[in-house]
Amino acid sequence: MNQDDLANIAVQTKQNDSRYDHVIKVCVAAGCLSANSEQVKTQLESEVKQRGLEGCCKVKGVGCMGLCAAGPLVANEGNEKMFQSVTPADAAAIIDDVVDHKPAPSAIVMDSNLDFFKRQKKIVLENSGEIDPERIEDYIAADGYEALFHVITMLNPAEVIEQITKSGLRGRGGAGFPTGLKWITVAKASGNRKYVICNADEGDPGAFMDRSVLESDPHRVLEGMAIAGYAVGAEKGFIYCRAEYPLAVKRLRVAIREAENIGLLGLNIGDTHFDFKVEVRLGAGAFVCGEETALIASIEGGRGTPRPRPPFPAQQGLWGDPTLINNVETFANIPPIIRRGGEWFASIGTEKSKGTKVFALAGRVKNTGLIEVPMGVTLREIIFKLGGGIPDGRRFKAVQSGGPSGGCVPEQYLDIPVDYDSLASVGSIMGSGGMIVMDDTSCMVDVARFFMDFCMSESCGKCVPCRVGTTQMHNILDRITKGKAGPKDLELLQRLTGMVKAASLCGLGQTAPNPTLTTLRYFMDEYRAHIEEGRCPAGVCHPAKAEAEVSA
Repeated sequence: MNQDDLANIAVQTKQNDSRYDHVIKVCVAAGCLSANSEQVKTQLESEVKQRGLEGCCKVKGVGCMGLCAAGPLVANEGNEKMFQSVTPADAAAIIDDVVDHKPAPSAIVMDSNLDFFKRQKKIVLENSGEIDPERIEDYIAADGYEALFHVITMLNPAEVIEQITKSGLRGRGGAGFPTGLKWITVAKASGNRKYVICNADEGDPGAFMDRSVLESDPHRVLEGMAIAGYAVGAEKGFIYCRAEYPLAVKRLRVAIREAENIGLLGLNIGDTHFDFKVEVRLGAGAFVCGEETALIASIEGGRGTPRPRPPFPAQQGLWGDPTLINNVETFANIPPIIRRGGEWFASIGTEKSKGTKVFALAGRVKNTGLIEVPMGVTLREIIFKLGGGIPDGRRFKAVQSGGPSGGCVPEQYLDIPVDYDSLASVGSIMGSGGMIVMDDTSCMVDVARFFMDFCMSESCGKCVPCRVGTTQMHNILDRITKGKAGPKDLELLQRLTGMVKAASLCGLGQTAPNPTLTTLRYFMDEYRAHIEEGRCPAGVCHPAKAEAEVSA
């Protein structure tokens, strides 16, 4: 496989697709599949065949289109026509609409000009909802692997790293460490071998960004990893993905096999001396394995527990050798940065937070789903424009960003820009991109208890501050929700948050207090109502005094 072969595949694929007057795309990502989109696709194919339209109409399975709340989603090429909540019984009406221009029932017709779609800027998700994730030809026709060939035939490793550094890309896994600096560190490190690891151990409640990218555009991640391998001097890569993502794992394995079969992974890629192989390793679902050193221990076959740093994985990682670890979204940004240049990427976003960010928008918001927006847009725009606001006429109360490690941001900060520094200034974090919206029916003490229960259960137990501290914090929060706590419990809770944050070994314990800290900071009145008045303002908890009054 050389660059001419790659160009020929792209041309041939585009020519084959141009034969069709109509291409009907059906979302076959996990969310829509759970709502029977595979049956919708089958029925559409049957309808095309029955009408003898095989020569002019093609039904194609594609990745996530974003608006999960309205799935299963169907659209024609170009998304001029979009259909929502589609069932197999709607297949005939969709063919009538797309092919014969007979309007489908209004109940299934979606407005493709929704703010949800118009206000996004897609870089990572540019192929999601457009290409068949299980056909490498579709990816190649969308400029796939062009960046890899440019790198291995035209640039030296230092020039590749220079573009990544210029881009200002920061790690999208949560910490926001400068990607170029991490690559430089691994490239300069000495060791017998070097490795590249893609961290796909997405474990935050309400988060599905990485899963959707892997299900919708797996070759993009593989290409990013291969470019990284060339830049840092690695010949082997691992994708660490949790076993709870069977569709993502399946499509990754299909993609690896396809790339190997035509010489885009393996030995002598592009008729050069560059070798790069990729393996998928399954995680058992431990949240702590999202931490780099715990993930490495798991790949090595050990128990997934973190170790003290330094040494950092960049100097001493997998099997003691220098290891580059980035998450799915970080690697997915690499091919477009190489194709368009680091300065192009750096022109998007804010001064210290460049590019775009993918978020999983969930909770009490009308348009739940996957979005990609430039860094610096406000929380208000995300929730009320793209998200469509709060359903059922309820009032916005808080948004929890960054998963169990993040904080709860109240209404007074809706107009802050979404970037690493601004979120940190109000006690939250960007995290990997989970964003859970809450309305006035949520009790913030109960929310803190929920996330602390998660962190307590997911603690590996290696260090006392996390193992014992999260348990004690959860017990206090549980007592508060039951109306069985006093003022001294509140004082102890506040002291514990600082201790656990400062003394824990890894990021799980160090950030576990964040939901509690921010709810204490912004919703102290709710804590006092539970403790001093024995009532839950949101009516969620059942404090002891309230129970006693009911009994009386």
